[in-house]
Amino acid sequence: MKRCFGFLVGIALLSAAPALMAQDHSQDHFEAGAFADYFRFADPGPNTANFFGIGGRAAIGVTAHTQIEAEMAYDFERNYTSTFNNSVTTTNVTSRFRTLHGFFGPKLQTGSGAFRFFVTGKVGFENFSVTNQGAPTGFVNAVGLGSNTYLAVYPGGGIEAFAGPIGLRAEVGDNIFFNNGVHNNLRISFGPQFRF
Repeated sequence: MKRCFGFLVGIALLSAAPALMAQDHSQDHFEAGAFADYFRFADPGPNTANFFGIGGRAAIGVTAHTQIEAEMAYDFERNYTSTFNNSVTTTNVTSRFRTLHGFFGPKLQTGSGAFRFFVTGKVGFENFSVTNQGAPTGFVNAVGLGSNTYLAVYPGGGIEAFAGPIGLRAEVGDNIFFNNGVHNNLRISFGPQFRF
């Protein structure tokens, strides 16, 4: 799986090279960002769960309306909500069951101005792991992409707002992975974005 992902990244970068060299200076050449990640793991049956984590992304501008983007997020906290006597309590705890998402693909946007909408369609992987380790160590061990790694696709869209090179990005999409059928899962991310 790691070789296949690396091969796809290499092909995409080589195919984008001529367009990258032909850019004019008004376009976004590179973007990077960090984000908070919400993942609603909607497993059939009573196992639906809300997970939270963090992630990062980077994009290379191909044209004023197209970028090639890669992202990864690690969800290590689970939310528990309960209702008792008409009061709602909610708490987040570090979960033993964790998810790692990695995606790569195009982002189509309304332009390179201060305020823009975008849609994206990416392909990648969904990895599930169980660990008692803290979030940083658990992440390092999850990146190995073991037997609980599945092919995934991610169609999504959102909005970006920039003040100069610093901005905010909000995105929502369907994190679809394939394991004995198709599994649709809501995913929302929000965080700072920087463009160069």
